[in-house]
Amino acid sequence: MDPHAHHHDEPEEVQSWAGDFDPFADPEERRVLFSTLDSFRQYRRTAHMNTTHRRRQAFYALPSSHWQMLAEAPFNLLDNFNKVDDAIDANAELADAILKTGLESFGLSANPEEDDPTRNWQGTATSSDVSKAHSTIRQFYRDWSAEGKAEREVCYDPVIKALDKEFGQRKGSRSEVKVLVPGAGLGRLVFDLCQAGFAAEGNEISYHQLIASSWVLNHSRGPGEHVLYPFATQFSNLESRTQQLRKVMIPDVHPMSAMLAAQQEQAEGNAEGNFGTMSMSAADFVVLYRGESQKDAFDAVATVFFIDTAPNLIRYIEVIRNCLKPGGIWINVGPLLWHFESSSTRGGKSNEETGANTHQNDGIGEPGSVELTDEEVMLLVERMGFHVEERALREGQRECGYIQDPRSMLQNLYRPSRWIARKKAT
Repeated sequence: MDPHAHHHDEPEEVQSWAGDFDPFADPEERRVLFSTLDSFRQYRRTAHMNTTHRRRQAFYALPSSHWQMLAEAPFNLLDNFNKVDDAIDANAELADAILKTGLESFGLSANPEEDDPTRNWQGTATSSDVSKAHSTIRQFYRDWSAEGKAEREVCYDPVIKALDKEFGQRKGSRSEVKVLVPGAGLGRLVFDLCQAGFAAEGNEISYHQLIASSWVLNHSRGPGEHVLYPFATQFSNLESRTQQLRKVMIPDVHPMSAMLAAQQEQAEGNAEGNFGTMSMSAADFVVLYRGESQKDAFDAVATVFFIDTAPNLIRYIEVIRNCLKPGGIWINVGPLLWHFESSSTRGGKSNEETGANTHQNDGIGEPGSVELTDEEVMLLVERMGFHVEERALREGQRECGYIQDPRSMLQNLYRPSRWIARKKAT
């Protein structure tokens, strides 16, 4: 598929992007899509309500002499609430842009009450949906800002280095190297792999992530198009208000321009211009990649902050074994924050939360779950048709946060497990 594979202004293209299902054909799937769209619409209102409105009420409930002291210099707390409101409005511009992309992609009206009532997506989001919209907006800090590079280096660079080491010669001869990225999120690793010359296919089940990645990959207009205040709504563990109101510009690189520039270089015979083909599938990873049509389809699979979304890791390993060519490599980077919600969960990945419910009782939503240790994961990978060729020593591992404010007085840091396994030929 070409770089525009999930740029689907025409209705018939939605089907290919959506991985063999039509979200309007199933009431539950339609509900999940509608509530996702509505959650981005509600971003602005809910962020103001839950952040500054609530805090202003609590502030004015202080003894009047106390709040008046804090309202004046050098504290100026009421002024800070106003600055936070401005930051929320700036973030909401991004949420609105993502919503616009989503509505266009699925042929829905911005004013659905004037449209077919069965397609009225407004007012459908739950607080959980809204929470996912908020975390998705924050995630642009990690994946699409220059400042998020420190987190990306720990997680994405080892994947690209391992692939270059394994397939460098083949890539140089312009032979396509196909890499699957399950749990592709906002699409940065997929983009980085394509920029490194690989043919990358991202898979994602969460509509929050899919619509947001579609916006940045296909619809963003240029680098630094949006200002983002990733930490504006956080009021704890701050050294200063400057820290709280730190802004970043996203995207740090404009995907469409990078693709076109590489194509231009390629046309001029410059070997450096080898930008790999890009595609995205929207589906349950287990259901889509376990079948005959995907058997031995990929040279490599890269799982980054993904395997701990599995209620049953054995199922994931079976699927990776199925879609990987004999002798192909599986590169893994990530912690083991087992975070499935229940046996009826649709496992949309935005690192810290799973997706919405689904009617299907197979794939990721089948009953049963188990949490394993890192040692047990390694034994399981070896038991199920792989040979672990490389495993980074935990002592030497670099730590990384996940959308972590580097200046916060509280640092949540992961020491990701990092390993490479090869699918046995027999």
